Amino acid sequence: MAKLRSLVFEVTPDAVETMKYRMPTYEYGDGVLCAFASQKHYMSLYMDTDIVEKHREELTGLSIGKSCIRFKKMDQLPLDTIKRMLEETAQMRRSAV
Repeated sequence: MAKLRSLVFEVTPDAVETMKYRMPTYEYGDGVLCAFASQKHYMSLYMDTDIVEKHREELTGLSIGKSCIRFKKMDQLPLDTIKRMLEETAQMRRSAV
């Protein structure tokens, strides 16, 4: 999870780290950039529903919900795709302000 946290701050160094729903949550601009959690059998990354849908094909092989990306090991997560998704979400949050 430290890799995800580092990636969030690489993309948005001024993101605000909070705890919501017992998960590390990262706020940026006018809303939430992402949140993540470590469950018993998998880890989850929560992002904007439109961004997840836009990149669904790039996330093939992972368990994808409406706004949730579930994975068992960090090496399953395509970090380049996640970085693009974070950048797009950050741009949306900046544009809305």
